Amino acid sequence: MKALTWQGRRKIEYADVPDPRIQEPTDAIVRVTSTGICGSDLHLYEVLTPFLDAGDVLGHEAMGIVEETGTAVPGLKPGDRVVVPFNIACGSCFMCVQGLQTQCETTQVRDQGMGAALFGYTKLYGQVPGGQAEYVRVPQAQYGPIKVSEGPPDDRFVYLSDVLPTAWQAVEYAGIPDGGTVVVLGLGPIGDMACRIALHRGHRVLGVDLVPERLQRARGCGVETLEYGDGLTDRIRDLTDGRGPDSVIDAVGMEAHGSPVARLGQQAAGLLPAAVQRAFVQKAGVDRLAALQASVEIVRRGGTISLVGVYGGAADPLPLLTMFDKQVQLRMGQANVRRWSDQILPLLTDDDPLQVDSFATHRLPLPDGPAAYEMFQHKRDGAVKVLLQP
Repeated sequence: MKALTWQGRRKIEYADVPDPRIQEPTDAIVRVTSTGICGSDLHLYEVLTPFLDAGDVLGHEAMGIVEETGTAVPGLKPGDRVVVPFNIACGSCFMCVQGLQTQCETTQVRDQGMGAALFGYTKLYGQVPGGQAEYVRVPQAQYGPIKVSEGPPDDRFVYLSDVLPTAWQAVEYAGIPDGGTVVVLGLGPIGDMACRIALHRGHRVLGVDLVPERLQRARGCGVETLEYGDGLTDRIRDLTDGRGPDSVIDAVGMEAHGSPVARLGQQAAGLLPAAVQRAFVQKAGVDRLAALQASVEIVRRGGTISLVGVYGGAADPLPLLTMFDKQVQLRMGQANVRRWSDQILPLLTDDDPLQVDSFATHRLPLPDGPAAYEMFQHKRDGAVKVLLQP
């Protein structure tokens, strides 16, 4: 079959790879009909390259049609239409029962000290072949895949794989009080969707970004927008009775602008041998913390920061004195997809309150994936969300 494979830093190839097959009784094989490029895929494109091997199949936002199931997958049959959550969880262990599917004890990648395995996301998370492919093997299929109805286009459901539950959890973790205000830093796919969910719940939403097309897109949904730059904290305080918002969602992560030294560190790390790179990224940290630092400055005293943007370093300095003094609450983590999917599904109706049908900015055939990665990385042509069709 054909798939998008990682071949090196900033080098994605559409290539032949082995067809997936049933390996365990709890496996299923899904023929992919739509798959997304996630903002966190860009970390693999450039920053987290030492944790990949040439030929790794990328992608963790897939949906499609069940082709085959193992003997221990009673809830699925060939022909079922399903969305594949990006995290792989069993549904029955201690962590899954707590609603922490990202910490699943059955699929934890213990040799790396990490949580549940993820599709298409490096050795740190199990090196499981991803969904930017014609077919994907789905482990733990007795629990993971979300069955969806026939009829509506893939756009209605594909974001259940990652974007919707990640944004939903970001808003949940933000703890926004009734009638409260939330600032969303970063209006890429997750930040944009978090804005829509917060608006749907009746909150006041201020969205911050640097890209004009993203600011305009958010304004079209009813978000009050501000351009990132000098004086941002004061501008936000002027809009929030002088004290700042109740909550801040950091939907940027390690790709934040505004940290040239850290950016230089990322570029320098990319020149090191792979083994040295891995140690450097894990132990020293190469994150650009501008968005997290801004979140701490912006949030009101006693407020909450919901960190949904991905950070990768183990020794990044946090402004703990300020966080302690302001009594800031901080919540974070990979989205527990199945914890939220049943709450989200009722919103994916013909009324489309979250406007998922028009959420994608680009729809391209899978062979165009390498060019799509480059476009998304450079934020060209108004790219916010790219969907690929095999």
